[in-house]
Amino acid sequence: MDDFSPVWSIGFMSGTSLDAVDAAMILTDGHRVLEFGPTAERTYTDVEREILAQAVRAARDWNWLGVKPEAEFEKARKVLTQTHKDAFMDVIRQCSPSNRPVMAGVHGQTVLHRAPTEDRSGATLQILDQHALADAFGIPLFYDFRSADVAAGGQGAPLAPIYHQALCASLHGPVAVLNLGGVANLTFVSDSEPLLGFDCGPANGPIDEWVEGHGLGKFDENGRLAMAGTVHEGALAGWLDNAWFGEALPKSLDRFDFSANLARGLSVEDGAASLTALSASGVALGLKLFPKPVSRVIVCGGGRRNPALMNELRKRCPCRVVTAEDMGWRGDSIEAEAFALLAVRSARELPISFPGTTGVSEPMTGGRQVHV
Repeated sequence: MDDFSPVWSIGFMSGTSLDAVDAAMILTDGHRVLEFGPTAERTYTDVEREILAQAVRAARDWNWLGVKPEAEFEKARKVLTQTHKDAFMDVIRQCSPSNRPVMAGVHGQTVLHRAPTEDRSGATLQILDQHALADAFGIPLFYDFRSADVAAGGQGAPLAPIYHQALCASLHGPVAVLNLGGVANLTFVSDSEPLLGFDCGPANGPIDEWVEGHGLGKFDENGRLAMAGTVHEGALAGWLDNAWFGEALPKSLDRFDFSANLARGLSVEDGAASLTALSASGVALGLKLFPKPVSRVIVCGGGRRNPALMNELRKRCPCRVVTAEDMGWRGDSIEAEAFALLAVRSARELPISFPGTTGVSEPMTGGRQVHV
């Protein structure tokens, strides 16, 4: 493959919120985004979501000790295979003969993630049936983007910063890109400073868990519960006293490092409001860890659709807070697009993780290929 020729690549992401598989195509040379292609979202049914949730629970109970819960993982792989196939076919139906993808980047479903510490090595596990998907897609498939970084002493996360940098290529001055999924992560993009990225705290995960635990749906739709409640500032201050917020960069979180149990004892509305404020406050603290102030925070991911969370971000962050759509980006597809770019970078042996994003000692490539 010509190392400089742009190609159409398709990426897939299934996040820790367990809501859907997102698929998206981009035309890229591995450095720039030249054109956006079709997208698709394959929402999980309640049955599929429960199978994936069972795999996550089994993984947490296992925690890399004892017998691996292969039965639960295999059921989840079948769900992931079918739903990724559906998303792929949805995208292909939208393609013209000249813009079909020539490769795919598939993240898989994270069921466990453990950041490295002084006392133990890091570990990460994403499950999928890469061979079945490669056969179904009929194009080279790249997967397992995190393991090489973890094996080299890195955090294994986040991986989207290099894509955020590509999106911000035409912007001036330091800016931050914020992804609000189950966990919140920030990327610092500047012409004069190294690329930085890290998980800055919980995002939708604890809020969704709180709402679902009270039988009120899968998430706080339109932020209604949070906006009906009051932030318990005393509880919030205690949560923010967690030493993790003061740790140096880079750093990463598992989805369950902060859970809805924090809000136990609060009313449903006050708990939602307080957990929402926690997400925004983590971002505000994260911004202080950057070497220079940023002119704006560009928000992508599902959390940008929560008006209560966006209000808290604008209240607590010391700069402008805008959405991906304000920048002409596709806020629901950015993570899937990122893995489309990472596939191309892996194919061309370009680095996907960096000292400032995962803590690895030197920039390194990653992503394993399944040939078809």
